[in-house]
Amino acid sequence: QVQVVESGGGLVQPGGSLRLSCVVFGNIFRSDLMGWFRQVPGKQRELVATIDGGGTNYADSAKGRFTISRDNAKNTVYLQMNSLKPEDTAVYYCNVDRRIRAQVYWGQGTQVTVSS
Repeated sequence: QVQVVESGGGLVQPGGSLRLSCVVFGNIFRSDLMGWFRQVPGKQRELVATIDGGGTNYADSAKGRFTISRDNAKNTVYLQMNSLKPEDTAVYYCNVDRRIRAQVYWGQGTQVTVSS
């Protein structure tokens, strides 16, 4: 059984920074694709960034401002968010795509609000 738990969200002023953490309880495989997504009410969940053994991938809105990283020893994925904008306000979800078993796991989400 895999459980995904996000933390680190909160209220920040425009231009500020936050670091989100995602801890995966249960086995984590190096082949897992780990990712961060976000969703605002009334809109579809959208990709923010992903990371696997092949590297990282970012949405255009995140490039140059966000950095995704992974610590396999701690079963943790991070999303460092800098130069935050009001349009970054959303619930951020961590995703584990266990491709070798065609299984996908989601966390419960953490709210990020960017406002003055």
